[in-house]
Amino acid sequence: MFIRYVDPATSRAVDFELKKPIVSIGRAPGNDIVLADPAIAPTHANLLKKPHHVTVTVVKRGAEVYVNGRRARSADLQVGDKVLIGRYELEVHAGNPAAATEADGAQDLDGMGQLVIFSKQLMEEQSPDKLFRMLLKAVVEISEAEKGFVIFFKDGQRHLAASHNVGKETLDLSRVSDSIIDRVVESRKPLIVSDAVQDSRFGNAKSVVDLRLSSVMCVPLLYRNDLLGVLYLGNDSIANLFETDQLELLLIFASQASMIVHHALMLNELKVSNKNLRDQLRSASQGEMIGSCADMKAVFKVLRRVAPTDISTLILGETGTGKELVARELHNLSGRSSGPFISINCGAIPEHLLESELFGHKKGSFTGAVSDKIGKFGAADGGTLFLDEIGEMPMPLQVKLLRVLQERKIERVGEYEGSPIDIRVVAATNKDLGDEIREGRFREDLFYRLNEVSLTLPPLRDRGDDIVQIGQYFLNRFATQYESKVRGFTNQCTLAMKGYYWPGNVRQMENRIKKAVIMSDRALLQPEDLGLDKKDKRHVKPLARAEEDFKISYIRDVLELNNWNKAQTARDLEVDARTVFRYIEKMDD
Repeated sequence: MFIRYVDPATSRAVDFELKKPIVSIGRAPGNDIVLADPAIAPTHANLLKKPHHVTVTVVKRGAEVYVNGRRARSADLQVGDKVLIGRYELEVHAGNPAAATEADGAQDLDGMGQLVIFSKQLMEEQSPDKLFRMLLKAVVEISEAEKGFVIFFKDGQRHLAASHNVGKETLDLSRVSDSIIDRVVESRKPLIVSDAVQDSRFGNAKSVVDLRLSSVMCVPLLYRNDLLGVLYLGNDSIANLFETDQLELLLIFASQASMIVHHALMLNELKVSNKNLRDQLRSASQGEMIGSCADMKAVFKVLRRVAPTDISTLILGETGTGKELVARELHNLSGRSSGPFISINCGAIPEHLLESELFGHKKGSFTGAVSDKIGKFGAADGGTLFLDEIGEMPMPLQVKLLRVLQERKIERVGEYEGSPIDIRVVAATNKDLGDEIREGRFREDLFYRLNEVSLTLPPLRDRGDDIVQIGQYFLNRFATQYESKVRGFTNQCTLAMKGYYWPGNVRQMENRIKKAVIMSDRALLQPEDLGLDKKDKRHVKPLARAEEDFKISYIRDVLELNNWNKAQTARDLEVDARTVFRYIEKMDD
């Protein structure tokens, strides 16, 4: 027995004789049959030779092998069976092709030559519509068919992709249920009706009757286990009846075309999806920020209102929610957009250096001050200064910052005369400044000066479908940057992303997707690629517990509003006073 396959790189047929009891197949050198395809495992499968047949067995766990269009881990092969491994289709032959007649060899050589030309043409074209027309034109020429058409399947419907000497009015796919086409679709195997006039099974087929055909060939367009469509050829002359060797050549053309057409269809679908995603992101974005949930829409609305003014803005939110992006967008939408945007993290600089970093210093004002230095305030003159992690600022500097905001003048370290500045200050923190004020760690007057308007960014876990939109945005960006073949997420991965707590918020998601795009060799990312596990799903409270927690929180708010006057709180809530006392006891718990 022999195994025949076509090398896509050279478009040449390769025949391998099964002499050994076990023949290994894989990507790595050293295998008996080496198939150069990254989708194929180093050692992918084995062929076990037996007296009357060959058995193919998958070696690598998770590797895919398709026998006659069906996925299998192990299968017995007979002569004529086809095995798809990666982009290679292997066919079992009974004898050495070299022993064929000289005439058959010449015909095969001519067919292979046309296949090479055809393959090159297909590789240069990406439009599915043109590919179908090119396929039909090539097979009509090689088979000398008088009529033909290509059907492709989309959303469960049959669509006419290309036709030759067949009018659309003659072949109405919306009404035709043709027995020949139905048989090929159902069996996923080629069919030849050499003499349709005398054939009792298919002589009355709709296509045979309507097109007045004497001979028919119909083959499936298969890629792995996907049926893309069917290729139908017909002759209406009794002198030109199709023969089996023409069907075999047609199968080779169809196999080569199916792989390329499949990728073209996927690429076309991906382009459409990307366009839809871009449109969706454009409608749900503000600058570099993405968000369509109610909380983010509210943030965008306030941002657009506040940005044209010089009002001081305080941005609140957990670490990684995108506070600096909001600050930059406030700057970009303001009249100061042509000026500098200066950012400083108040928690990342030692206390003894922070004053100099903020306000600058004069030469010789302290040890190490070898020259004059303009601080962040001076550098931001005419633009925007972003004070990140303002809650980490030491008390002494809070006093000086308050004075700068009130007087709009700065005094550098070692300088006794202030210099006027024209800046807008935007601050951010992940702390609860109310708690900080009560604990004496943050000045209340500075809080009111910074908090003329506040924007609160929701954590990523509370943003619903934004999680998927942001994830796809990062995936597309990194896939392009690192030339990765990753193009999306599996359904399980999407659910895992939406169910995860995301303690690091958008920054954490960005880092995990970046790593996954670089490390994964799959087209669709799985939960494990992002380091997500079922146990990582955030805790969901029972509805009764959530209702009880809300009541406790709400009653506490009303009590504080009434200075803990329980009787007045009961009247406001329209409940019995005993209810208020009962919930106060739960607060103590």
